[in-house]
Amino acid sequence: MNICVFGASSAIIDEIYIKAAGELGEEMAKRGHNLVFGAGAEGVMGAVARGVKKFNGKITGVAPTFFNVDGVLYEHCDNLIRTETMRERKQIMEDSADAFIVAPGGIGTFEEFFEILTLKQLGRHEKAIVIFNFNSYYDDMITMINSAVDKHFMTAACKELAFVAHSEKEALDYLESYKPQKYNILELRNLRTKS
Repeated sequence: MNICVFGASSAIIDEIYIKAAGELGEEMAKRGHNLVFGAGAEGVMGAVARGVKKFNGKITGVAPTFFNVDGVLYEHCDNLIRTETMRERKQIMEDSADAFIVAPGGIGTFEEFFEILTLKQLGRHEKAIVIFNFNSYYDDMITMINSAVDKHFMTAACKELAFVAHSEKEALDYLESYKPQKYNILELRNLRTKS
């Protein structure tokens, strides 16, 4: 399985996140999965890639051409795809992936997650999405989503589009057992009309 991992590129985050990301990458490769990612050499992105590489998993990195500073990109990608724009980058990552893991990250990771979640809600893909909530990193975001549901800005069914995992094993077990289910946008409209 080609798993796209979204995550931080920052080199100054707490080491516990780096360690967890490395263990995620190692477990992916041990189970025979490949990595698709944003090609970053530092932070969560770099740690996942190093973990995958340690156990001989295949790595596809996707990066815009304006990321041309030495040390920014992971040097050991099996396939490095360069794009002109961030939008093109995200499209290639989405198309290349069979599933998604949202690891701890910042504004770029949030944006990638909500776009892929929105596309699933709209029925544009049926791929599994896992929120890797290591160290309760995403608790506040999950609270925000629950609040949006409570206030009827989202349906409760939207919460079922992504699975929350607290360990790499839980995340990968979910992906490996996932059965695609098409989201019914007409049903969503009916629910909104009745509420």
